[in-house]
Amino acid sequence: MKIPVLDLSGQYRQVRREVLREIEKVCDSQRFVLGPNVSALETEIASYSGARYGVGCGSGTDALILALMASGVGPGDGVVTTPYTFFSTAGAISLLGARPVFVDIDPATYNIDPDGIRACLKRKSKGVKAVIPVHLYGQTAEMDPIKKTARRYGLKVIEDAAQAIGAEYRGRRAGSIGDVGCFSFYPSKNLGGFGDGGMLTTGSKKTAETLRMLRVHGSNRRYYHTLIGTNARLDEMQAAVLRVKFRYLEGWTGGRIKKAARYDALFKKAGLSEFVTLPVITEGNRSVFNQYVLRVKKRNRLREHLSKKGVSTEVYYPVPLHLQKSFSSLGYKKGDFPESERAARETVALPMYPELKDSEIKYVVAAIAGFYSKGGGRR
Repeated sequence: MKIPVLDLSGQYRQVRREVLREIEKVCDSQRFVLGPNVSALETEIASYSGARYGVGCGSGTDALILALMASGVGPGDGVVTTPYTFFSTAGAISLLGARPVFVDIDPATYNIDPDGIRACLKRKSKGVKAVIPVHLYGQTAEMDPIKKTARRYGLKVIEDAAQAIGAEYRGRRAGSIGDVGCFSFYPSKNLGGFGDGGMLTTGSKKTAETLRMLRVHGSNRRYYHTLIGTNARLDEMQAAVLRVKFRYLEGWTGGRIKKAARYDALFKKAGLSEFVTLPVITEGNRSVFNQYVLRVKKRNRLREHLSKKGVSTEVYYPVPLHLQKSFSSLGYKKGDFPESERAARETVALPMYPELKDSEIKYVVAAIAGFYSKGGGRR
């Protein structure tokens, strides 16, 4: 078999006619920027996420930058976040002249450790303006203790929900728990467009108004600029595509959850607990499994074995942010965040998408079992 880590072709076949029809409508209308599809998508995503307001933007990175700007973060300010995430989380902080303040992860969920945030701020909270918990791999961070600590120190809470649209934490949807939620519509996301796109959600009318101005150079009236903003608008074409795909999102999410459960059952049946640690989903949470990630022994050798068997895998993320060359000026060193470093060495993402066949899941698990049965994990 040849099994990619992600295959969007089946999804496209499902929505092709509807999407092309909506693209044609946009072309006929000649409304390409901040048109009716953008407004409608903002309402739909906000409602789905349990937030009052939605603000479309150009990408998930744009969403983070705009959220930080609206939160008053600027040069010299500190923002607490995790070193085990995609680059843009900390990159957005640095682009504004602010300083990422890293806190290690919970080794079970890979999300930022709330106790670590509390300890970090207890040592030094001066100059810290916000905290960005990342809902990694489709599961929300432990938001209640994070919010409690943030409120104690007067910090804004910005949810990086790029991988977690539809995820739930104790009955609340990602994007509605903090002050601002940030989503990405990059094609590989559970709700992905035909290019870049993003969305911000918030319960504050004032914040929503500020975000809308910031995405169009700080203006709410053409050529009159109240703030210094940027060009971070969501294209009408992308919004039209996303509105079609949004109608399928819950079904696709249910499919991902079922595929994850099937992986879990087969791994347990194969008796691989000595070599493989399955995803840990906190009680009361709903993960949407943007990725299905294992912690494994002999990760690199396992990936080589799977590649020979036709199974594609991915590593999210091989180098924690505190060890990236671009952040060397922050003064962190190897060993500062051991759980993030260990996760970077040991985790691997397996194929995960709603159209994944049961026979393919069985093949992947059998290939992994075959590797360890031949002593691959012991050498």
